[in-house]
Amino acid sequence: MTRCIYLDTAATAKKPSSVTGALDHFYREEYATVHRAIYASAARATERYNQVRAQVQHFLGANSPDEIIFTKGTTEGINLVASSFGKAFIHRGDEVIISEMEHHSNIVPWQLLCQERGAILKFIPIDANGELILDAFEQLLTDKTRIVSIAHIANSTGTINPIEKIIALSHAKGAKVLIDGAQAAAYMPVDVCALDADFYVFSGHKAYGPTGIGILYGKKALLQQMPPYQGGGDMIEEVTLTESTYQDPPLRFEAGTPPIAEVIGLGAALAFIEGIGRKEIAAHGKKLLEQATKRLSSIPGLRIIGTAKNKGPILSFTVEGAHPLDIGTLLDLRGFAVRTGHLCAQPTLRHFGVTALTRISFGVYNTPEEVDLFADALEEVLRILASK
Repeated sequence: MTRCIYLDTAATAKKPSSVTGALDHFYREEYATVHRAIYASAARATERYNQVRAQVQHFLGANSPDEIIFTKGTTEGINLVASSFGKAFIHRGDEVIISEMEHHSNIVPWQLLCQERGAILKFIPIDANGELILDAFEQLLTDKTRIVSIAHIANSTGTINPIEKIIALSHAKGAKVLIDGAQAAAYMPVDVCALDADFYVFSGHKAYGPTGIGILYGKKALLQQMPPYQGGGDMIEEVTLTESTYQDPPLRFEAGTPPIAEVIGLGAALAFIEGIGRKEIAAHGKKLLEQATKRLSSIPGLRIIGTAKNKGPILSFTVEGAHPLDIGTLLDLRGFAVRTGHLCAQPTLRHFGVTALTRISFGVYNTPEEVDLFADALEEVLRILASK
């Protein structure tokens, strides 16, 4: 089998055997629906399903399992908040603030909301290092700001944003805050209560778990004021032909048969992460990032995009005279999986005057030796491209 050094964890993480084993065992030995039946296997499945909700509560430091909503992923979590919080709290002339460095999933839902509600969408600018300009953010905040939605770690530049300060400044103006934790939840310790975050979202597949499962944390008092996002089974109290009443959160926001196996797999993934320790994961990622930054900075014509002082395990770059697609293709032929393209962050790339990048990102399975092998392969690829 051809060697594959996987350097695209920011897109999706490889799965440990404990996760694939949990999925296989559940489907083979324990599969049943949840919440809908009294037979023994359904009761066991419901118990395991509920245990994972409590597990996520502790993973994020939430006050209650009722603050944990199962979604399809970060994207659905943000869309849920934009739709439901938007209906409850955002009106014509109100303001929503995001930043220039957001993933498209934290831009488009707010665009749609503001167009629908007649609200105003504002953007925190970033500087040449890929860091938020907080003085500008303070100027953007007004008494009309209803919500601020910001990435914990930017998927394009790796910047770790000062979310504690962003939350404090926002709350001082009466605004709520959503944190996009897609790149952060599996990488560094997160305590939503200590942060005082109003909402926090992340995806299972970026946290060594299955696809099709994500988490939305929301403060209970806020969730209770928000209308349903979708209608269907399990989210109702009573249905007549003319009207319905709804469950309390979190079930209010979980219409239909849930992703039961994926939830079980997520539980195994979170146990895997906690078994290593997020402080240890962050230290490992920082070490690999520093090594890669040093090696790549010495390559002539290579420009690292995102040089913030505080970064996650993500390194994006461009090379003069070499297209990222060509770089990625030749690296693939040598057994290296990297991300190329606009990284679902076109506004960020436009800020830096580029349309495409090559990105490497690290997981718990990557090693210092792989960083050196990658740098050697990249230098070889660039020599080939320069000779054409």
